[in-house]
Amino acid sequence: MLKPRTFAKYWLPVLGWMVVIYSASGDRKSAQHSSRLIEPLVRWFFPHLTNETVWLIVLLVRKCAHLTEYAILALLLWWAWRASAAPGARAWSWQWAWKIWLVVVLYAAGDEYHQGFVPDRQASGWDVLIDASGAAAALLGLWALGCWRKWWVGGNAKPGARA
Repeated sequence: MLKPRTFAKYWLPVLGWMVVIYSASGDRKSAQHSSRLIEPLVRWFFPHLTNETVWLIVLLVRKCAHLTEYAILALLLWWAWRASAAPGARAWSWQWAWKIWLVVVLYAAGDEYHQGFVPDRQASGWDVLIDASGAAAALLGLWALGCWRKWWVGGNAKPGARA
């Protein structure tokens, strides 16, 4: 049974981040609205860029935001999943990583489905692919960092613990 303190500390951030992602799927974060912020900044820093280049940068920023928000979701899920595991569980598990990645991809697909019903938005399989890539990159990065820092040495090592 999950203790209320564990839920509040580890799972509430996951749920909160999912709410942030869902709210970003609304009309206020559509390309028409968010480009009103990004485009003037790009034009201020680089006033001599062509319109095509500016729109390419706006698109790139928006897609990097997709990648980042789902990378964060994957890391939050891993943190919560690890904290909720039975005592003595391994610090790294590829099985957990695959399950977390799958949860993130399903959430991304659901988010894109939701966008299909929002005015000025559209559902995009490419965005789900970008989101899935962000989650995979985050999990692989966490694994690589853990290997480098020797977090995964020994079956019960935890991040931050000495091997």
